[in-house]
Amino acid sequence: MKIRPLYDRVIVKRIEQQRQTASGIVIPDAAAEKPEQGEVLAVGHGRALPDGTLRPLAVHIGDSVLFGKYAGQTVKLDGQEVLVMREEDILGIVDSAQSTLKAA
Repeated sequence: MKIRPLYDRVIVKRIEQQRQTASGIVIPDAAAEKPEQGEVLAVGHGRALPDGTLRPLAVHIGDSVLFGKYAGQTVKLDGQEVLVMREEDILGIVDSAQSTLKAA
């Protein structure tokens, strides 16, 4: 199913982190915290300003982002849990080493 968020909303898929400690202890699903990092799957057209213009979003599809623990609303799309949140709920964009190398 394709979904297109409205205005300044963003669809984010949580990035699952390793469920094993450095010493090899496996953390069960019930004890693991939900990750606060995700990948942007879809973005809206932009934030509507008081003068009627649209300000484009700073995040783009494919960006890896950080967000608060309780940010967004969880919904199921095609059996997969995703978050729908406003752009203002995103704390930052994570730059990977590969994108730094490409820019240089």
